[in-house]
Amino acid sequence: MSEDSERRLDRPLAAAVAKQEGCGDECCASAEGAGTGSSLDSERRAVLSRRVRLLVAATITYNVVEAIIAISAGTVASSTALIGFGLDSVIEVASATAVAWQFSGKDPQARERAALRIISVSFFALAVYITVESIRSLLGADAAQHSSVGIGLAAVSLLVMPFLSYAQRRAGRELGSTSAVADSKQTLLCTYLSGVLLVGLLLNSVFGWSWADPIVALIIAAVAVREGREAWRGQHCC
Repeated sequence: MSEDSERRLDRPLAAAVAKQEGCGDECCASAEGAGTGSSLDSERRAVLSRRVRLLVAATITYNVVEAIIAISAGTVASSTALIGFGLDSVIEVASATAVAWQFSGKDPQARERAALRIISVSFFALAVYITVESIRSLLGADAAQHSSVGIGLAAVSLLVMPFLSYAQRRAGRELGSTSAVADSKQTLLCTYLSGVLLVGLLLNSVFGWSWADPIVALIIAAVAVREGREAWRGQHCC
């Protein structure tokens, strides 16, 4: 049997092993392909790396603005969920900065694990803070007030974040970069949190259900823990 034939037979087995280890899509396949001559050429890799850097810069810029508005509005309205959403934006900035640092080097793959660790720890820190503040709120701290600014911000994020997440995820998968995919999933998480936050703020504003705010915040914390665990294990290929 020729060497080429053996390689073709080995690829399905390698893909199956990768799927069992928590990688169910093309980013792991592309990493496996790098050793069989099917890797990206240097020109295409440079284009994709540059695209990731641009998307990361856009994500950082948006999240800095989002964090300032959310934390300020949340403080005024005593909204744990809104403050938590703002802090999640700070985590987004830390995550995107880690990916930017990774791709600023000559060998991004060498910095992959460190970038994932930064992303993971950031998620855990966010979850701890939100959980503590949510419990305080449920036990009788200041009830959350109506926030028109918060509602508007959540609605805008619900429109902007899916685009940034999709574009970076696509580039990261083609590059075979787990950290770039992890950061794109964190951006997608922000989209989900925007929807949850919007519902919580509307329930509080329309029906006066102030308890909805800390409950929404706890949902944000739970999702943050899950994402942090996946980043730590390097399972953001999927």
